[in-house]
Amino acid sequence: MSQIQIETATADNFSHCLAALSDILYQCVLQGASVGFIQPFDQHQSSQYWQDKVLPDLATGAVVLYLARIDTIIVGCVQLGLATPANQTHRAEVAKLLVHPQYQRRGIARKLLMHLESQALRLGRSLLTLDTKTGDSAEPLYLSMGFISCGTIPNFAKDPVLSRLDATTIMYKNLRW
Repeated sequence: MSQIQIETATADNFSHCLAALSDILYQCVLQGASVGFIQPFDQHQSSQYWQDKVLPDLATGAVVLYLARIDTIIVGCVQLGLATPANQTHRAEVAKLLVHPQYQRRGIARKLLMHLESQALRLGRSLLTLDTKTGDSAEPLYLSMGFISCGTIPNFAKDPVLSRLDATTIMYKNLRW
């Protein structure tokens, strides 16, 4: 298998990544990933999310977007949210950890998170927070990487496929302790 490379997307090179990012998000939502969208969900909605939400945040520095590539193919991504209040500039939020379904179970998500953690420390962020659908396949990954569950919120979000409300688990990780 080819090596997994991690790189940082920028507002300047974002247009070169848009099609791949849109496909990754679209495919993950079709597979039932609870990442803020519900089905029916189409490629246009996926592309609009990246253009309307992520690109402006990249441009202002509110978000850093890390990409995973195998050879020349973008196969995954994760966002580091830096837009915190003045009394919380020591922390950042992990968001939208996505790996294309064709490339899952190869250590890509773990490598993305490891890179995100090292970059968060480099940026002066020592506490990471996130939320994930309770019982989802991502939850054991986060726990295995040292994230600590601090509780669940019932009925937090609509299931992306089924007509029900799902709980979310709130997690954190201290990077310096």
